[in-house]
Amino acid sequence: MKLSCIDGKGTNPYENLALEEFLLHDAGDDEIILYLWQNRKTVVIGKNQNPWKECRAEELEADGGYLARRLSGGGAVFHDLGNLNFTFLAKSHNYDVIKQTEVILKAVESYGVTAERSGRNDITVEGKKFSGNAYYQTGDCSYHHGTILLSADKQEMAKYLNVSREKLQSKGVDSVKSRVGNLIDFIPDITVESMRDKLKAAFGTVYGIEPVAYDESRLSQQTLIESRDRFASWDWKYGRKIMFTDQCDGRFSWGGVEIEVCVEKGLLKEIKVYSDAMDSSFIELISACLAGCMWNSQSVYRRIQQILCESKMRQCMKQDVQALISTMF
Repeated sequence: MKLSCIDGKGTNPYENLALEEFLLHDAGDDEIILYLWQNRKTVVIGKNQNPWKECRAEELEADGGYLARRLSGGGAVFHDLGNLNFTFLAKSHNYDVIKQTEVILKAVESYGVTAERSGRNDITVEGKKFSGNAYYQTGDCSYHHGTILLSADKQEMAKYLNVSREKLQSKGVDSVKSRVGNLIDFIPDITVESMRDKLKAAFGTVYGIEPVAYDESRLSQQTLIESRDRFASWDWKYGRKIMFTDQCDGRFSWGGVEIEVCVEKGLLKEIKVYSDAMDSSFIELISACLAGCMWNSQSVYRRIQQILCESKMRQCMKQDVQALISTMF
Protein backbone atom coordinates (compact mmCIF):
# COMPACT_ATOMS: atom_id res chain seq x y z
CA MET A 1 0.00 0.00 0.00
CA LYS A 2 1.20 3.52 -0.87
CA LEU A 3 -0.16 6.83 0.45
CA SER A 4 0.33 9.89 -1.78
CA CYS A 5 -0.45 13.53 -0.98
CA ILE A 6 -0.87 16.43 -3.39
CA ASP A 7 -1.79 20.08 -2.77
CA GLY A 8 -3.75 22.11 -5.28
CA LYS A 9 -1.66 24.92 -6.73
CA GLY A 10 -4.41 27.47 -7.42
CA THR A 11 -7.91 28.52 -6.39
CA ASN A 12 -9.75 28.25 -9.72
CA PRO A 13 -12.57 25.71 -9.21
CA TYR A 14 -12.50 24.37 -12.77
CA GLU A 15 -8.77 23.65 -12.61
CA ASN A 16 -9.19 22.02 -9.19
CA LEU A 17 -12.06 19.81 -10.35
CA ALA A 18 -10.05 18.85 -13.42
CA LEU A 19 -7.12 17.74 -11.25
CA GLU A 20 -9.49 15.81 -8.99
CA GLU A 21 -10.92 13.94 -12.00
CA PHE A 22 -7.43 13.17 -13.31
CA LEU A 23 -6.30 11.79 -9.94
CA LEU A 24 -9.46 9.65 -9.76
CA HIS A 25 -8.31 7.67 -12.79
CA ASP A 26 -4.59 7.88 -12.02
CA ALA A 27 -4.63 6.31 -8.54
CA GLY A 28 -2.64 3.09 -8.67
CA ASP A 29 -3.89 -0.36 -7.68
CA ASP A 30 -1.94 -0.16 -4.41
CA GLU A 31 -2.34 3.59 -3.82
CA ILE A 32 -4.60 5.99 -1.94
CA ILE A 33 -4.24 9.67 -2.83
CA LEU A 34 -5.10 12.56 -0.51
CA TYR A 35 -5.70 15.75 -2.48
CA LEU A 36 -6.02 19.06 -0.57
CA TRP A 37 -7.32 22.12 -2.39
CA GLN A 38 -9.12 25.48 -2.12
CA ASN A 39 -11.57 27.42 -4.31
CA ARG A 40 -12.12 31.17 -4.17
CA LYS A 41 -15.71 32.45 -3.89
CA THR A 42 -17.41 29.43 -5.47
CA VAL A 43 -20.74 27.66 -5.16
CA VAL A 44 -20.28 23.99 -6.03
CA ILE A 45 -23.47 22.09 -6.81
CA GLY A 46 -24.04 18.33 -6.95
CA LYS A 47 -24.11 16.54 -10.29
CA ASN A 48 -27.90 16.47 -10.56
CA GLN A 49 -28.84 19.77 -8.95
CA ASN A 50 -30.81 22.63 -10.51
CA PRO A 51 -28.39 25.59 -10.68
CA TRP A 52 -31.18 28.16 -10.94
CA LYS A 53 -32.68 27.00 -7.63
CA GLU A 54 -29.58 26.16 -5.61
CA CYS A 55 -27.82 29.51 -5.70
CA ARG A 56 -27.97 33.12 -6.82
CA ALA A 57 -25.66 32.40 -9.73
CA GLU A 58 -26.07 35.71 -11.54
CA GLU A 59 -25.24 37.68 -8.40
CA LEU A 60 -22.35 35.34 -7.57
CA GLU A 61 -20.75 35.74 -10.99
CA ALA A 62 -21.34 39.51 -11.02
CA ASP A 63 -19.36 39.63 -7.75
CA GLY A 64 -16.44 37.80 -9.36
CA GLY A 65 -17.40 34.35 -8.09
CA TYR A 66 -17.87 31.00 -9.80
CA LEU A 67 -20.60 28.41 -10.20
CA ALA A 68 -19.19 24.89 -10.51
CA ARG A 69 -20.81 21.47 -10.87
CA ARG A 70 -18.94 18.46 -9.50
CA LEU A 71 -19.14 14.80 -10.51
CA SER A 72 -20.59 13.58 -7.20
CA GLY A 73 -24.14 13.83 -5.90
CA GLY A 74 -25.25 15.66 -2.77
CA GLY A 75 -26.07 19.30 -2.11
CA ALA A 76 -24.68 22.73 -2.87
CA VAL A 77 -21.78 24.14 -0.85
CA PHE A 78 -19.99 27.48 -0.70
CA HIS A 79 -16.19 27.60 -0.92
CA ASP A 80 -13.88 30.47 -0.08
CA LEU A 81 -10.32 30.73 1.17
CA GLY A 82 -11.50 30.11 4.74
CA ASN A 83 -12.35 26.58 3.62
CA LEU A 84 -10.02 23.65 2.87
CA ASN A 85 -11.28 20.82 0.66
CA PHE A 86 -10.07 17.23 0.80
CA THR A 87 -10.44 14.32 -1.60
CA PHE A 88 -9.50 10.67 -1.04
CA LEU A 89 -9.02 8.84 -4.35
CA ALA A 90 -8.48 5.10 -4.73
CA LYS A 91 -9.39 1.98 -6.61
CA SER A 92 -12.54 0.47 -5.13
CA HIS A 93 -10.74 -2.32 -3.24
CA ASN A 94 -8.75 0.30 -1.30
CA TYR A 95 -11.69 2.67 -0.79
CA ASP A 96 -12.98 2.81 2.81
CA VAL A 97 -15.22 5.74 3.80
CA ILE A 98 -14.99 4.89 7.50
CA LYS A 99 -11.18 5.03 7.51
CA GLN A 100 -11.14 8.10 5.30
CA THR A 101 -13.54 9.92 7.61
CA GLU A 102 -11.38 8.83 10.55
CA VAL A 103 -8.54 10.86 9.02
CA ILE A 104 -10.66 14.02 9.31
CA LEU A 105 -11.75 13.19 12.86
CA LYS A 106 -8.18 12.51 14.02
CA ALA A 107 -6.88 15.69 12.39
CA VAL A 108 -9.43 17.74 14.35
CA GLU A 109 -8.83 15.74 17.54
CA SER A 110 -5.11 16.59 17.31
CA TYR A 111 -6.14 20.19 18.14
CA GLY A 112 -7.84 18.92 21.31
CA VAL A 113 -11.37 19.14 19.89
CA THR A 114 -13.79 16.22 19.44
CA ALA A 115 -15.53 15.88 16.07
CA GLU A 116 -18.15 13.30 15.12
CA ARG A 117 -20.02 11.95 12.12
CA SER A 118 -23.60 13.18 11.82
CA GLY A 119 -26.44 12.34 9.44
CA ARG A 120 -25.82 10.96 5.99
CA ASN A 121 -22.73 12.99 5.09
CA ASP A 122 -21.82 15.59 7.74
CA ILE A 123 -19.04 15.97 10.32
CA THR A 124 -19.76 18.23 13.29
CA VAL A 125 -18.29 19.80 16.42
CA GLU A 126 -20.79 20.46 19.22
CA GLY A 127 -23.64 20.07 16.72
CA LYS A 128 -22.21 22.56 14.22
CA LYS A 129 -21.47 21.21 10.74
CA PHE A 130 -17.97 22.08 9.56
CA SER A 131 -17.64 19.37 6.92
CA GLY A 132 -20.07 18.10 4.29
CA ASN A 133 -19.03 14.98 2.37
CA ALA A 134 -19.94 13.47 -1.01
CA TYR A 135 -18.92 10.38 -2.95
CA TYR A 136 -18.37 9.26 -6.53
CA GLN A 137 -17.58 6.00 -8.32
CA THR A 138 -16.99 5.19 -11.96
CA GLY A 139 -15.88 1.69 -12.89
CA ASP A 140 -13.19 0.65 -10.41
CA CYS A 141 -12.32 4.24 -9.46
CA SER A 142 -13.78 5.97 -6.40
CA TYR A 143 -13.44 9.20 -4.49
CA HIS A 144 -14.69 10.73 -1.26
CA HIS A 145 -14.44 14.49 -0.91
CA GLY A 146 -15.64 17.21 1.40
CA THR A 147 -15.21 20.63 2.95
CA ILE A 148 -13.46 21.69 6.14
CA LEU A 149 -14.72 25.10 7.26
CA LEU A 150 -11.94 26.90 9.11
CA SER A 151 -12.95 30.55 8.87
CA ALA A 152 -15.42 30.67 5.97
CA ASP A 153 -17.51 33.81 5.48
CA LYS A 154 -20.98 32.70 6.59
CA GLN A 155 -22.50 35.98 5.47
CA GLU A 156 -21.40 35.30 1.89
CA MET A 157 -22.47 31.68 2.22
CA ALA A 158 -26.01 32.78 3.12
CA LYS A 159 -25.93 35.46 0.42
CA TYR A 160 -25.29 33.07 -2.47
CA LEU A 161 -26.86 29.77 -1.38
CA ASN A 162 -30.59 29.10 -1.68
CA VAL A 163 -31.23 26.40 0.90
CA SER A 164 -34.83 25.15 0.82
CA ARG A 165 -36.99 25.64 3.91
CA GLU A 166 -37.84 21.91 3.80
CA LYS A 167 -34.17 20.95 3.91
CA LEU A 168 -33.46 23.23 6.86
CA GLN A 169 -36.52 21.94 8.69
CA SER A 170 -35.31 18.36 8.16
CA LYS A 171 -32.09 19.40 9.93
CA GLY A 172 -33.99 21.14 12.74
CA VAL A 173 -32.46 24.58 12.13
CA ASP A 174 -33.69 27.98 10.99
CA SER A 175 -30.96 29.07 8.57
CA VAL A 176 -27.84 27.94 6.75
CA LYS A 177 -25.76 30.26 8.97
CA SER A 178 -27.00 28.68 12.19
CA ARG A 179 -26.49 25.16 10.88
CA VAL A 180 -22.78 25.48 10.01
CA GLY A 181 -19.79 26.31 12.17
CA ASN A 182 -16.18 27.29 11.60
CA LEU A 183 -13.41 25.40 13.36
CA ILE A 184 -11.82 28.73 14.32
CA ASP A 185 -14.72 29.13 16.78
CA PHE A 186 -13.36 26.09 18.65
CA ILE A 187 -9.67 26.34 17.69
CA PRO A 188 -8.74 30.07 17.69
CA ASP A 189 -5.21 29.59 16.32
CA ILE A 190 -6.14 27.22 13.47
CA THR A 191 -4.77 27.99 9.99
CA VAL A 192 -5.13 26.39 6.56
CA GLU A 193 -1.45 25.46 6.66
CA SER A 194 -1.68 23.78 10.05
CA MET A 195 -4.79 21.84 8.99
CA ARG A 196 -2.99 20.60 5.88
CA ASP A 197 -0.19 19.29 8.09
CA LYS A 198 -2.62 17.71 10.56
CA LEU A 199 -4.52 15.95 7.76
CA LYS A 200 -1.36 14.49 6.25
CA ALA A 201 -0.17 13.31 9.65
CA ALA A 202 -3.57 11.76 10.44
CA PHE A 203 -3.59 10.10 7.00
CA GLY A 204 -0.39 8.27 7.92
CA THR A 205 -1.61 7.44 11.44
CA VAL A 206 -4.92 5.91 10.32
CA TYR A 207 -3.32 3.74 7.63
CA GLY A 208 -0.05 3.04 9.47
CA ILE A 209 2.05 4.13 6.48
CA GLU A 210 4.15 7.26 5.95
CA PRO A 211 2.60 9.39 3.14
CA VAL A 212 4.81 10.59 0.29
CA ALA A 213 4.38 13.46 -2.15
CA TYR A 214 2.47 12.58 -5.31
CA ASP A 215 4.82 12.48 -8.31
CA GLU A 216 3.51 15.36 -10.43
CA SER A 217 5.37 14.12 -13.50
CA ARG A 218 2.43 11.71 -13.79
CA LEU A 219 0.11 14.61 -14.66
CA SER A 220 -1.01 15.10 -18.26
CA GLN A 221 -1.33 18.84 -18.88
CA GLN A 222 -3.38 18.32 -22.05
CA THR A 223 -5.88 16.13 -20.21
CA LEU A 224 -6.11 18.68 -17.41
CA ILE A 225 -6.77 21.54 -19.85
CA GLU A 226 -9.50 19.62 -21.65
CA SER A 227 -11.14 18.65 -18.35
CA ARG A 228 -10.89 22.22 -17.02
CA ASP A 229 -12.62 23.57 -20.14
CA ARG A 230 -15.43 21.02 -19.76
CA PHE A 231 -16.04 21.91 -16.10
CA ALA A 232 -16.05 25.63 -17.03
CA SER A 233 -18.48 25.20 -19.94
CA TRP A 234 -22.07 26.46 -19.86
CA ASP A 235 -23.37 23.02 -20.86
CA TRP A 236 -21.75 21.34 -17.86
CA LYS A 237 -22.62 24.04 -15.31
CA TYR A 238 -26.13 24.89 -16.43
CA GLY A 239 -27.29 22.53 -19.16
CA ARG A 240 -30.50 23.36 -20.97
CA LYS A 241 -33.54 24.39 -18.98
CA ILE A 242 -36.63 22.77 -20.51
CA MET A 243 -40.02 24.41 -21.00
CA PHE A 244 -41.92 22.06 -18.73
CA THR A 245 -45.64 21.38 -18.76
CA ASP A 246 -45.77 19.85 -15.27
CA GLN A 247 -43.61 19.80 -12.18
CA CYS A 248 -43.45 18.12 -8.78
CA ASP A 249 -41.00 18.06 -5.90
CA GLY A 250 -40.53 16.44 -2.52
CA ARG A 251 -38.00 15.80 0.24
CA PHE A 252 -37.30 12.32 1.57
CA SER A 253 -34.85 10.67 3.98
CA TRP A 254 -32.30 10.23 1.18
CA GLY A 255 -32.58 13.79 -0.18
CA GLY A 256 -34.77 16.12 -2.18
CA VAL A 257 -35.96 15.60 -5.74
CA GLU A 258 -37.59 17.91 -8.28
CA ILE A 259 -39.06 16.58 -11.54
CA GLU A 260 -39.97 18.69 -14.57
CA VAL A 261 -41.62 17.12 -17.62
CA CYS A 262 -42.58 18.28 -21.08
CA VAL A 263 -45.45 16.19 -22.48
CA GLU A 264 -46.63 16.38 -26.10
CA LYS A 265 -49.50 14.30 -27.56
CA GLY A 266 -49.50 11.98 -24.57
CA LEU A 267 -45.78 11.16 -24.76
CA LEU A 268 -43.00 12.30 -22.48
CA LYS A 269 -40.89 14.48 -24.78
CA GLU A 270 -38.39 15.71 -22.18
CA ILE A 271 -37.71 15.20 -18.50
CA LYS A 272 -35.36 16.89 -16.05
CA VAL A 273 -34.71 15.34 -12.64
CA TYR A 274 -32.87 17.49 -10.12
CA SER A 275 -31.73 16.10 -6.78
CA ASP A 276 -29.21 16.39 -3.96
CA ALA A 277 -29.36 12.60 -3.43
CA MET A 278 -25.98 11.04 -2.76
CA ASP A 279 -26.81 8.20 -5.19
CA SER A 280 -26.43 10.30 -8.33
CA SER A 281 -26.55 7.29 -10.66
CA PHE A 282 -30.12 6.42 -9.62
CA ILE A 283 -31.28 9.97 -10.39
CA GLU A 284 -29.76 9.75 -13.87
CA LEU A 285 -31.47 6.39 -14.42
CA ILE A 286 -34.88 7.99 -13.82
CA SER A 287 -34.44 10.35 -16.77
CA ALA A 288 -33.07 7.59 -18.99
CA CYS A 289 -35.79 5.04 -18.25
CA LEU A 290 -38.68 7.47 -18.77
CA ALA A 291 -37.48 8.87 -22.11
CA GLY A 292 -40.31 8.60 -24.68
CA CYS A 293 -42.70 7.03 -22.16
CA MET A 294 -46.48 7.27 -22.54
CA TRP A 295 -47.58 9.82 -19.94
CA ASN A 296 -49.85 7.77 -17.71
CA SER A 297 -49.26 6.30 -14.28
CA GLN A 298 -49.10 2.64 -15.37
CA SER A 299 -46.52 3.26 -18.09
CA VAL A 300 -44.40 5.41 -15.79
CA TYR A 301 -44.49 2.83 -13.02
CA ARG A 302 -43.54 0.01 -15.40
CA ARG A 303 -40.55 1.99 -16.63
CA ILE A 304 -39.35 2.75 -13.11
CA GLN A 305 -39.76 -0.92 -12.15
CA GLN A 306 -37.20 -1.72 -14.85
CA ILE A 307 -34.49 0.16 -12.98
CA LEU A 308 -32.19 -2.29 -11.27
CA CYS A 309 -32.55 -1.90 -7.51
CA GLU A 310 -29.30 -3.05 -5.99
CA SER A 311 -29.90 -2.09 -2.37
CA LYS A 312 -32.60 -1.33 0.18
CA MET A 313 -31.79 2.36 -0.22
CA ARG A 314 -32.59 2.19 -3.93
CA GLN A 315 -35.83 0.34 -3.19
CA CYS A 316 -36.82 3.15 -0.85
CA MET A 317 -35.84 5.79 -3.44
CA LYS A 318 -37.81 4.02 -6.16
CA GLN A 319 -40.97 3.90 -4.04
CA ASP A 320 -40.63 7.57 -3.07
CA VAL A 321 -40.14 8.65 -6.69
CA GLN A 322 -43.16 6.62 -7.78
CA ALA A 323 -45.27 8.29 -5.07
CA LEU A 324 -44.00 11.71 -6.10
CA ILE A 325 -44.73 11.21 -9.81
CA SER A 326 -48.20 9.95 -8.93
CA THR A 327 -49.08 13.50 -7.82
CA MET A 328 -48.94 14.53 -11.50
CA PHE A 329 -51.76 12.19 -12.55
